[in-house]
Amino acid sequence: MGVDAGFDMVPRLSRGAADTQNWSRFIDSIKLHYAGDDQVVVEGNCIQFKAGEYPRLPFEGHKFLRFSSKVSGRIASESHVERYIDTVTLLAKSHFGARVQYWHEGDDQWGYYKWNEVNESFRSYNKPDESEIPMDTVQLPTGAEPTGEPDISPFEVKEILGKGKGLFARVDISKGTRILCEKPLLTVESMSHQKLEPILAEKLQAMAKTEQRQFFSLHNNFPGRYVLSGIVKTNALPCGPASSMGGVYPAICLINHSCLANSHNNWNDNEKHETIHAIRPIKAGEEITISYDHGGPSTTRRAFLEEAFGFDCKCSTCMLPPPELQESDARRVAIQRLDDSIGDPSRMLAKPAESLGDCLSLLQTLGKDFDGHIGIHSCRLYYDAFQICVAHGDQARASTFADRAYKDRVCCEGEDSPTTQRVKSLSLKPTDHMSYGSCSMKWKTKKSMIPQGLDESQFEAWLFRKQR
Repeated sequence: MGVDAGFDMVPRLSRGAADTQNWSRFIDSIKLHYAGDDQVVVEGNCIQFKAGEYPRLPFEGHKFLRFSSKVSGRIASESHVERYIDTVTLLAKSHFGARVQYWHEGDDQWGYYKWNEVNESFRSYNKPDESEIPMDTVQLPTGAEPTGEPDISPFEVKEILGKGKGLFARVDISKGTRILCEKPLLTVESMSHQKLEPILAEKLQAMAKTEQRQFFSLHNNFPGRYVLSGIVKTNALPCGPASSMGGVYPAICLINHSCLANSHNNWNDNEKHETIHAIRPIKAGEEITISYDHGGPSTTRRAFLEEAFGFDCKCSTCMLPPPELQESDARRVAIQRLDDSIGDPSRMLAKPAESLGDCLSLLQTLGKDFDGHIGIHSCRLYYDAFQICVAHGDQARASTFADRAYKDRVCCEGEDSPTTQRVKSLSLKPTDHMSYGSCSMKWKTKKSMIPQGLDESQFEAWLFRKQR
């Protein structure tokens, strides 16, 4: 089989001006570094390294996912391919920083992308691009930080009939792209309107005029005596999953809800900012949406959204024809039931195999209801599966589940998320988790015991302990 090594670009590059220019500079640096090297040649629309498995770098960065090769065996050794891999990785990191994720199977490290995705990207190298949508510069709200593209935004603000304003993609946005990063105009604790109103008035008086205008431009679904509190209740997002603190943002608060959202919002407690990441590919012209609800069938979701945010949800899922909505509701109920079952500590102790089986059932049900893009749900699910395995001493499966949770966290929250970094460390050393062996050691394995040479279905059967 051999050992592969290389790096993946996570998230993949966009067609935006900054990413395009940065990739062009990177390609120029490769050409300069390897000038006169007969093993590095231009072939068609890419640079090819005649070593190992002949890894390539395309001239169009948005097509690139991986640069790698087998680094074991006679051919790899004689062609010095690992030296090329290491040097190109260093050059890439100098241009793209943490987006360049190096991996080496000899160190139990694996690439971010699946091989079918990588092979599809390889095939695209010599295919002509579809026509691109031009990107003009736009003025971002104060505090907004587009991902690596100064003065260029992947979104625009539009008025929506019956919904106020919303954010729309100006270009195609790849899954995993950080669309927006923003610090809050203000943060407040949850409290009654009467107590909150004077606190907000004091905070607003301390703001600059520009920030005051941004606050008052936000929608208010609760008109009446407490105007400031109404704006906050309509727009505030919690500063973390269990936080009583809410933040109000000039741009992020314009993002509307969908029960089938294409993006995910996350509070980074280290940096004290909110991020928005695409959790599925978003087409130019498509509205950017996040999820405000806590799950459940459509009636439960709509009642919650009406009470908490003051609007009746009419997203594509809630407006499905009755037979399809009934099927979706049944899946959402099953999702909640399975999630509750997986979270039962007594069941994890006494029947861990059944709990792990529920994780697989939940993964499959989520995939059906969320069109294969399950976003943050997969991060939580894989972490639950990690905890089941690590509690019974199974380092091999635990590290695999943690690695999957890590990769999905990168997509939903970015490499700089504290949770992403914590899960990454557990994937490398699962025994660091406080629950290691806390239930039993009956599944005891070493991290190095992950099986090799299995096809996808065989590996999934091993991972979820399904008898074949």
